[in-house]
Amino acid sequence: MSLHIDLATAAGEEFAGRLAAAPELRQDALLLTLRDGTSIEIRYAAADAYSLSWQRQGVWGRVDTAPCHPGLATWPNHFHAGDGTVHSDPLTRCGADPRQNLRALLQALAANSAMLGH
Repeated sequence: MSLHIDLATAAGEEFAGRLAAAPELRQDALLLTLRDGTSIEIRYAAADAYSLSWQRQGVWGRVDTAPCHPGLATWPNHFHAGDGTVHSDPLTRCGADPRQNLRALLQALAANSAMLGH
C-alpha cells in the first residue's frame, strides 16, 4: 500500500469530523482541506523525508526535512514560518511513523496553535 494512501485512510478515520472533503490523492502528494478552510499538502518519500505544508486565511507554514539549517536543534526537520523565518520543528520527528507526524500537525491546526501563524 502506498504511504499516501495509508495517510489518507488514517486522516479520514481519525479526523473525519474536521475534514471538509475526502482526502485527495495526487501523484506524489496527499491534499486535505479542513472545515475551517485550511488546506494541507502532505508529501512523504520516507519516514525521514517529508514536507507538510498548510495555509489558512493567507497564513502559511511548512515543516520539512530538506538537508539544510544544520544549526537547528531538530535538524534535519525544521519549521518554515509564513514570515520567512526558519525555526526548530515543534511538531514532527524525523524518522517517526508518518501517521504520528500527520496527527501532530492536524491536532495543532485544530487547536489553532499559535506557532502555526508565527
